[in-house]
Amino acid sequence: MVTKNQIKLVVSLKQKKYRSQHGLFVVEGEKVVNELLGAGMKPFKVFVDDIGLVGSSKEVEVVSEKDMKQMSNLKKPNGVLGVFHMVQPKEGIANDWIVALDAVRDPGNLGTIIRLCDWFGIKQLVCSADTVDCYNPKVLQATMGSIARVNISYLDLAVFLGRTKLPVYGAYMDGKPIYEADLGGKGILVMGNEANGISDRVEKFISERISIPQYGSVTTESLNVATATAILLNEIRRG
Repeated sequence: MVTKNQIKLVVSLKQKKYRSQHGLFVVEGEKVVNELLGAGMKPFKVFVDDIGLVGSSKEVEVVSEKDMKQMSNLKKPNGVLGVFHMVQPKEGIANDWIVALDAVRDPGNLGTIIRLCDWFGIKQLVCSADTVDCYNPKVLQATMGSIARVNISYLDLAVFLGRTKLPVYGAYMDGKPIYEADLGGKGILVMGNEANGISDRVEKFISERISIPQYGSVTTESLNVATATAILLNEIRRG
């Protein structure tokens, strides 16, 4: 039986400071929870309203619909809520492409970019300290389990780029068309903030400015950062 303290803990994990304090995060949904379990992520507790929804584990506990509703971030809970231990980021991987995010703030964008990294086999995602928390519930819903397969680090992006020996490509509206760029075998792709692009502090470390050519109406302001990441990663892997 779920206790009041367990419910209080799960509810507190909606806030970043408590996620950091406890080293725990919450995901919801049968598919995502099972995917994280299958990927070897360590569960703290998995709450279900039907024991058949997830694989057998001593951490699985059946709860009432009322208790599930209290713990859930969703208006209509879907019957599976997993509390997992956060994963400590590994050392940087320098033998392939790395995606770096400069102050990406929208949870949906970050979640989609994590999924894109997984799809295109990008193992390392580096985020500036002011990028949205990857354990934010909305980010996790958008990742669809890909967070288990991408190594995500939060650090001072300018310091990181200042130390790397890899070429650094920045996405800009006025950069060289991606189809003309010499991408080589590995590098770092920097994507900027949704409203302001790449910051001046980070721009100093960009080796080459690249862009996605525009063929439609010139009144279109810019592409969504996740959409632009998808196009650029596709071209990087194609090359």
